[in-house]
Amino acid sequence: MDTATGTLSLCQWPIFSSSPPSLRMHVRVSCGIARLSGSAVDKTLSQINNSGIIACLRANSAEVALKAANAAIAGGVSVLEIVVSTPGVFEVLQQLVKEHPTMALGVGTVLKIEDAKNAINAGAKFLLSPATVKDIMVMDYVQSGEVLYIPGTMTPTEILSAWDAGAKMVKIYPASALGGFQYISALKKTFPHVSMVASQGITIDVIGEYILRGASSVVLSDAIFDKEAIEQLNFDKIHKLARSATLLGNKAVNR
Repeated sequence: MDTATGTLSLCQWPIFSSSPPSLRMHVRVSCGIARLSGSAVDKTLSQINNSGIIACLRANSAEVALKAANAAIAGGVSVLEIVVSTPGVFEVLQQLVKEHPTMALGVGTVLKIEDAKNAINAGAKFLLSPATVKDIMVMDYVQSGEVLYIPGTMTPTEILSAWDAGAKMVKIYPASALGGFQYISALKKTFPHVSMVASQGITIDVIGEYILRGASSVVLSDAIFDKEAIEQLNFDKIHKLARSATLLGNKAVNR
């Protein structure tokens, strides 16, 4: 192992904001905005790239969220994001991490630093935002390569700013409203070195086009977690949609 400088850091947070605060000293490698080789972030990036899809779940209860998540996982989903507004989101995430420790599980629509801390302590391997949240970008866990943060960007300026700040991957949002896969294609001509995840309004039938035009992955929300299926507790339908999306995602990244 290469020699590194160890620094003491007081940065352990309570699992949830309602828990009593406790601090624990631990040694962490000082690395600034380093892009670490073999880090946890690199593994998560590999999982996202190999999958081609990020399943995005929002539900009106923790119980429904857990059942819907497991239906999608049974359908082949290997990268799953739970929207932070889902009731009991951190408890649901913690349970899924326990049941599926090798999966890439994360929390989406994260806009507050406290939510980011709670998500990380519940076991999130990645965080997504619809915009770039600077306080999250500079978090120690993000900068040290332990947790992947995917900031939301829309314009070339925002993409460049996020990349220069250390982002390893950016979310292009709202992708469909901006021109869909044609917009991704145009952006990749200027930023071929930036990994992009397309998000918003993407359907299963265009996964291949997005990947072909340069997206590393696409976020699928209603396309897998169909609103009517969620309301009717039709987890079999979610399983089938997940299976279709997974197969098309794998086909797209491997062609």
